[in-house]
Amino acid sequence: MIRQRRTALLAPLLTAVGALALSGCGGAGQLESSGATPTAVGPIHLWPGLAPATATPNDYGETDTEQVPGIKVTGGDVHKLNPVAVVQAEVKAHPNTYSGEDGLYDETVRQLAMCKQKPAGCPVLKPYYRDLTGDGRDELILGIRMPDQNLAVRCYMPAKDGGLIRIMSTVDQIISVDLAGRDVILRSVATGMSGYEYRTAWSWDDHQQAMLPTRDEIVRNKPGGKHPAPTGAGQIPPSPKKKPPAASQSATPTADAP
Repeated sequence: MIRQRRTALLAPLLTAVGALALSGCGGAGQLESSGATPTAVGPIHLWPGLAPATATPNDYGETDTEQVPGIKVTGGDVHKLNPVAVVQAEVKAHPNTYSGEDGLYDETVRQLAMCKQKPAGCPVLKPYYRDLTGDGRDELILGIRMPDQNLAVRCYMPAKDGGLIRIMSTVDQIISVDLAGRDVILRSVATGMSGYEYRTAWSWDDHQQAMLPTRDEIVRNKPGGKHPAPTGAGQIPPSPKKKPPAASQSATPTADAP
C-alpha cells in the first residue's frame, strides 16, 4: 500500500521534470560547446645523456642560524626583549664585519650606539612578532635601516636553553615587506631590470631549523611605472670609507624607529 502511494506521487513529478528538460533544450540557456580541448603536452627531459653532478650540493641555509651571545629570553617570550640590545649584541660578537649575515655599515653601527641618546635616528625599526615556526610561540622580526636604501631583515626564535637564535638574516633594497601566514614576503628592487622587481617568500624549514627563501620570482611592474622608494630607506649619505654588506633578496615589515 505504501509502495503504491509513493509510485503514484513520483510518476507526475518525473513527468514534469522530463518536460522541463525537453523544453529547455531549445531555449536561450542551453549548453554550448566551448570548442576543442587543447592537446596536453607532457614534460620533456632535455639532454638525457648529460651526466648528473657528483658534488654534494650546498645545504641551503646551513649558515643562516646563530645563537645571539649574551641574550636571554625570559620564559621563552621574545616580546620581553629589547630589539636594540639584540642587534648590539650581534655587533659586539662580530666587530668590523661588513658582509654576510652579520654585516652592517659603519654608519649603521655608529647610529646603533646612539639609540638611547637619539631614538629618532635609531636604525632599528619597530619590531614585529609572528609564529613563523608553527610551535605556538612568536618569533621576533627586526628591520635595520642602512645607507644606500638598504634594509637588513632578521628573525629570531627563543632557544630551548633560554637563549635567542637568529633564524634569518638578509639585506637588500626593499620595496615592501609583508607577513602572509607564517611566511615573510619581500619585494625588492631588480637592479638593472627596469619595470621588474624580485619577490621572495621566506618560510620555516624544520630540517634546517631556519627560514629559507622557498619561493623566488621576478615580477613585472606596471608598464612605464617606477619603483617606489624602498621601505625603511636611511637618511644617512653613504660614506666613501664604508664597506657595504653583500646584497641578497629578503625583507621584513618596517615602521618608525622605536
